[in-house]
Order: sequence, then structure tokens, then C-alpha cells
Amino acid sequence: MKLILLGAPGAGKGTVAKQLTQLDGSVQISTGDILRGAVQAGSELGKQAEAYMKAGDLVPDDLIMGIMEQRLQEPDCEKGFLLDGFPRTIPQAEALKDLLKRIAVDLDFAVEIDVPREVILDRLTTRRTCVDCGAIYNVKSMPTKVEGVCDKCGGSVVQRDDETEEAISNRLDVYNEKTAPLVDFYRNENMLLTVSATSSEVVVNAIQERLGG
Repeated sequence: MKLILLGAPGAGKGTVAKQLTQLDGSVQISTGDILRGAVQAGSELGKQAEAYMKAGDLVPDDLIMGIMEQRLQEPDCEKGFLLDGFPRTIPQAEALKDLLKRIAVDLDFAVEIDVPREVILDRLTTRRTCVDCGAIYNVKSMPTKVEGVCDKCGGSVVQRDDETEEAISNRLDVYNEKTAPLVDFYRNENMLLTVSATSSEVVVNAIQERLGG
């Protein structure tokens, strides 16, 4: 399968992607992952991207597209790929369309995971992350055995700065302004599947049904 996963921060894109990869070996690709991978590989594009990232600036679209072009042609993408959090803007979506045409890859469709704002706020404000190993917990649904201590490595478990209610509200506003228009873009391309659900299993089942089983 070759899919784009759309949805606000906390909608569950990462969880759905992980479940989908287990179905047919498709690889999950996020912009952050490919940028970090390019930097670690020491490629020319990676070095250019690293300069922007170190300065705290957004990496320009043309650079991201160059790295994405390399990534999508790596052998592990032959089984399929799930683009998680990319594209983020209409110009990126148009550039991706041109790129896929150029490398002769057909996208199946884009999936919008539609989750109510109040559910996302509740999910993210109750999320806690281990500062050492990155394990994720939830104070309501999956707390640590010992408060503030990671079950896996014993590291400190904290609330990330970008997961306070104020920060999340801001992230959702930015998403609605910049990324939500992608829903209309793919709807106009007749390539949109919208699933209104808070359960990742429901989303995965809807995707499988659209793919034909």
C-alpha cells in the first residue's frame, strides 16, 4: 500500500501507521525520520538540511523534496510506504504529485483520521514521555508503575513542553490553518478516505476495506 496519513497532532497517525506496516511490510516514513536519516547518512542534501535544523529554521520544500525523492526510491519502499505527517502544505502536495509521476509510483489514496479536538487535547495533555528511551505513557490509560519513573529503563517520565494544553491548542490551530486544506486537495483529486474514529483498529479496517480487503 502507498498511502498518505492526514490528521491533527494526536489523531493517531503514528499508531495507525505501525499497525499498517505489520500487514504488508510497508514502511512508515515521517519527514522528521527522513531528515534525521539524511543527516546521519552524511549525504549532501542531509548536510544542507542539518544547517537549517541546527539554526532552528524550517527546512525548505525543495530540499525536503530532494531527500524524499531519494527515500522513496530506496529498496524498502518497494513493498509500499505510509507518509506520516507529509505533505504538510498544498505546495508540498503538488510537489509530491509531480515527484511520484516522475519516479513512476502510484499513490493509493490519502487517509484523513478525523478525531474531535477535545479528544486530542485529552490524549496529549495526559501523555508522558521518558526523557531517556522515549517510551510513551498516559496518566489515564497507561500510567507508569512508579509515578514519574519509566517502566522500561528507569529514566524520568515527563510532560513534554509541546504537550501542555496551551501548546497543543496552538499546534492544532497551526494544523487547521496550514495542513487541513490538504483534505480538500485530495478530495478534489478523488483520492481521499475520511475515517471519523478514535480507535486505530477502526481506521485500519476502513483502509483495508478501501484497498479491497
